[in-house]
Amino acid sequence: MDLLGYEFFRNALLGITLIAVASSIVGTYIFARRLVAIAGGITHACFGGLGLGYFTGISPIFMAGVFAVGSSVGVEWISSRHNIREDSAIAVVWSLGMALGVLFVFLTPGYVPELNAFLFGNILTITQSDLLSFAIFDLLIIVFIATCCNKIIICAFDRDFAKVNGLPTRLITTTMTVFTAIAIVLTIKLVGVMLLMSMLSLPQMIAETRYRRFSRLMIASGIISIICCVAGLFASCYIDVPCSALIVIIMAIVFAIAKIIKLCTGG
Repeated sequence: MDLLGYEFFRNALLGITLIAVASSIVGTYIFARRLVAIAGGITHACFGGLGLGYFTGISPIFMAGVFAVGSSVGVEWISSRHNIREDSAIAVVWSLGMALGVLFVFLTPGYVPELNAFLFGNILTITQSDLLSFAIFDLLIIVFIATCCNKIIICAFDRDFAKVNGLPTRLITTTMTVFTAIAIVLTIKLVGVMLLMSMLSLPQMIAETRYRRFSRLMIASGIISIICCVAGLFASCYIDVPCSALIVIIMAIVFAIAKIIKLCTGG
């Protein structure tokens, strides 16, 4: 409990909770649509934005956000307008983002010391302004989910049925895609580019061993994500290893235990 006496640790604890809530909501949506790979595509597209930010001197997080939103909307646009499979569009965005990131980082004069933090995450560097951004984003996405939950579920599971019933499928899908992109940019500070996909899929995989309904899956994955993230943060301070790696390992262990319990109980 002595750790709570440090402001940076309190910021990290609150930030990790806010990020866990946002990532569980977004993760449940892309998990339901079977588009977990889009998280990887957007994440690696962010690397292009980070590299461009370092090269031009503009905020790397801002440029990563621009790349994330642009790539997510681009995937939706290419797949819906040009009859290209979403996984193919994701592959293009994934590879192009990484290629641009490597190019711009190589062209940036000198050494880029903050790059490791973006690649592997460093939750202890979260500031008060970051917490405000996380809180505003959480509020926006919770309000949107609460207002349009049924419409989002219909669009996620059966887009053709939603179109027949006159639902604004394009608006809902694009909005959730943008939310996904922003959540990914915010979560980069926690687990980095390399481990972010697990943050958006493992809690849902754990929750799915018990729940099937969309709302219950979202709530359960949120609770699981918060518990695993907080446990990883405290454990990392005591054994002096990166928090991001411990969070993923804890989630993987919990998933294995949940699967074993399900198999043993015949669930």
